[in-house]
This record gives sequence, structure tokens and C-alpha cells, in this order.
Amino acid sequence: MRSRLATRSARLVLAAAVVTALAATTACGPEDPSETGAAAPSSSNSSPASASAEGTKSSEGGKGEAEAASGDKSGYGQSCGTNDLDFTVTWEAQPISHYLVTAKAKSGITCYLDVNTPSVSFGSAADGVASPVGQGGEDPIKLSGSSVAYAGINVKTTEGEGGKQFENVIIATTDDDPNPAEVELPDVPTVDKPIVTNWSTKRDEVIPRIV
Repeated sequence: MRSRLATRSARLVLAAAVVTALAATTACGPEDPSETGAAAPSSSNSSPASASAEGTKSSEGGKGEAEAASGDKSGYGQSCGTNDLDFTVTWEAQPISHYLVTAKAKSGITCYLDVNTPSVSFGSAADGVASPVGQGGEDPIKLSGSSVAYAGINVKTTEGEGGKQFENVIIATTDDDPNPAEVELPDVPTVDKPIVTNWSTKRDEVIPRIV
């Protein structure tokens, strides 16, 4: 009887020792890297997202430089719509009589005339549309502040007394501009097969001649 009790007591003591040893191991946890001399992982100064953003900026900058070098007009800025400009028309008697169109950007607007020839017409009929003669021309022309562009119109290129009289001329920067300008003429000319030059910053380049 005593032998059985002694054996049972020995087993209980051994089991208690095992439980105590396991508890001590769990409490210690993993070793602190600083205690073992291992260096903690260092964080990068820039996150992957910021690195990606920097890469995008670099790519966009390179694209803009490439467009400027290739002459891509999209790098110039806003194209001039007719409603961005103020137009005046004056009569010029010398060296050949013609009408001079002057275009100037409205206050606070900077834009580019990147279509070389203005759309000019008298009335709504097809025979009142001025034909381009290809004189002058700069592409593109920047309009801002006091800078201006010129175009010349010869309203009658035929002999005789044919034609129709008009008090106004319709001007637009492109053929499909939804907001053409109707400008009063300084007199009431007879119009027949009119012609128009390209835009230019030089007045002497826009004297319309039939080539």
C-alpha cells in the first residue's frame, strides 16, 4: 500500500515540474533582436506609392519635353476660338485697296491662332465665302495683351458691276467655329468673289492679291 502511494506521489511531483517548466518557457517569448545583437529592419525614406508618383512625374516631364522638341502644337496651350478675340475691320487704300482685319485677344486671355487662315464670308450664301489666297502666314500666332494678328480681304475680284452689297462681314477662326463674329464694315462695299489672306503679325504681308 505504501509503495503504491509513494509511486503516485512521485508521478504528481514530476507532472508539476513539467507544467512549471512549460509556463516559464512561454513567458520568456521570442528573443529581443537587440539582446542578440541583430539589427532591426530599417524603413525606407520613400514608400512604394511615393516612388511611383515620382516616376510618373518624371515620365510626364519627359513627354512634355518631347512634344516641345517635335513641334507638337498641343504643348502651346489654348487655341483661339472666335469668342476669345476682338475683331476690327478698317479700309486700307494703299498700296492696293483692301480691308484689314485686326484680331486681338480679349482681356485676360492668352491663346494661339493655330489655324492659318480665318474663315470669312459675306451673308449666308456659298458665293459670299472668301477664298484663301495663301499669302502671309505664321503658325501658330500667340495672342495676348497688346499683340495682334492681321488678315487682308479683297471683297471684289471681278470686273464690271456684278455683286451684292453688304454692311457686315462674318469672321471665325475656323470653318466650324460655333460662335462666328459679325463685324460692321467701315462702308458698304459691293462683294463679288472675295478673297482673304492668312493670319500674320506683319501688315505688309496681308495685302490680298490674286495669284
